[in-house]
Amino acid sequence: MELPEPSRPGANYVPFIRSGGLLFLTGQLSQWNGERRFVGKLGGEFGLEEGRQAARLCALNLIAHLRDALEGNLDRVRRCVRVAGFVNSMPEFTGQSQVVDGASDLFVLLFGEAGRHTRLAIGVAALPYGVAVEVEAVMEVE
Repeated sequence: MELPEPSRPGANYVPFIRSGGLLFLTGQLSQWNGERRFVGKLGGEFGLEEGRQAARLCALNLIAHLRDALEGNLDRVRRCVRVAGFVNSMPEFTGQSQVVDGASDLFVLLFGEAGRHTRLAIGVAALPYGVAVEVEAVMEVE
């Protein structure tokens, strides 16, 4: 699986923080190596399948940061605890949960049963730089 280069913070925050056995990963946008993709709204410029692709791209960015946090060793992941997805959507769009499945499915594919997690999937009026999706995660690690 090819991963993008981990992004650098664009404001006053860090990409991840470890507290005990939990690793909190900052929300990642639908971008590849700094190139923003899927700029627009679900139910406007994009449909459900494109939204799923955008969420998967966010998850790839999360995994890139996770790999950095664990010094290249993803075998140290015990489980994916929680995923939160924010979907830039038109008021009439109600497929936020299906969009965030793009990220959830990737975590399950990569980590198997340990990739199953609790989740939040909500629609928002806007996201940074106008991207379609942002996803954050909490992982249990050793």
